[in-house]
Amino acid sequence: MRRCILALVAITVTVAPLQGDDTWPQFRGNSGCVVTKGAIPESWDQKKNVVWCADIKGRGWSSPVVWGDKVFVTAVHNDNTPEPRKGLYIQDVKGKTPEGEHRWSVYCVDFNTGKILWEKTAHTGTPAGPIHLKNTYASESPVTDGERLYVYFGNLGLFCYDLAGRELWTRKWPPAKMRYGWGTAASPILHKGRLYLVNDNDDRSFLVALDPQSGKDIWCVERDEASNWATPFIWENEHRTEIVTCGSGKVRSYDVDGKLLWELRGMSSIAIPTPSAGGGLLFISSGYILDKLRPLYAIKPGAAGDISLAKDQTSNKYVAWCQPQAGPYHPSPLVYGDHVYVLLDMGFLSCYELKTGKPVYVKERIAAGSDKFTASPWACNGKVFCLSEDGDTFVIQAGPKFEVVGRNGLDEMCLATPALVRDSIILRTASKLYRIQANGKATEK
Repeated sequence: MRRCILALVAITVTVAPLQGDDTWPQFRGNSGCVVTKGAIPESWDQKKNVVWCADIKGRGWSSPVVWGDKVFVTAVHNDNTPEPRKGLYIQDVKGKTPEGEHRWSVYCVDFNTGKILWEKTAHTGTPAGPIHLKNTYASESPVTDGERLYVYFGNLGLFCYDLAGRELWTRKWPPAKMRYGWGTAASPILHKGRLYLVNDNDDRSFLVALDPQSGKDIWCVERDEASNWATPFIWENEHRTEIVTCGSGKVRSYDVDGKLLWELRGMSSIAIPTPSAGGGLLFISSGYILDKLRPLYAIKPGAAGDISLAKDQTSNKYVAWCQPQAGPYHPSPLVYGDHVYVLLDMGFLSCYELKTGKPVYVKERIAAGSDKFTASPWACNGKVFCLSEDGDTFVIQAGPKFEVVGRNGLDEMCLATPALVRDSIILRTASKLYRIQANGKATEK
């Protein structure tokens, strides 16, 4: 593997004094584990406990991010894009390029009122490549450090704005082929003054660290990988800070200077879920539904070299445990308390002991007739929340006993994982953005 170090010094970024549950700065939040200590509601519908509902024009499955009194979300406008159907696609899976001009947009929404404060057009033109019918050209979540907003549109480029909507810089890469023409989805992440981005494709894959102030490379590492859709994860453990990247060929972990620390073979042929951490362990998964190998791994800190399991092994020096057929296809696993929860696309929930991997319960049907899930589950106040593509959020008691205790419907297609901030859920549907909060009152706009 060739490493190209283009600069050696990280740039320190000064951020506004917000932290913890006050912000949701990137995909899956501050810790990347979709858990909040706030008091989010357990019951809602299109009016109940809704503070506001904003119309968001265009298509996009990017998650909203929040800083202060601003909510940011992206979308792409085009009248010729066919509406996606819910569920898994077994036939006619190759991506297509919608005809006509597209407009790539960034929205800033007021956290308190739902009013759209500004909308900026990042790009107007025809797409550089096709997408899966269920994907969009705005599936990567933006990220913010409180001073700047970084918006990545897959095969288009990376755009940096200040929080008032003024464009500061743009960074573009040549468009690359994706498997079956499915398009892109891996979101950028920020950590201690560096912006990290993985671009795994069928032409030239790489992991790059960028200076957030200028968009210039700090370092870039080429990757022997084909197309993947997994957002990287920053793992701060007792030994060091790692950048963990999932791939269908290998999971690879790098230090903050781009040096390869360890790698793990044994994933399914499509990598989508994002890693997470808890209890001193790192959890990695992939679960393409047509593969026999759909693993869920627990990794110990301090790993080095090739830590792949030998045939018939379920653990070794650095792999604490493995469940070979537990991995999800789309939703990322949830680490909460002493358990790891795995939401499967077809509407089943499994639960494993965090330390041992021992099954607590496996493939419990969440609800009859509800068999389409893409968004990652989240947790709060002893409950696990699972959002279906139908717009129904199921509330499940956390712990060793499987029990569905609530169901909340919004009656519109949902694929995006919500933001959890200041006792609120910022939840995106196909055409709307909701702020849901206990005792919330709908705001007319």
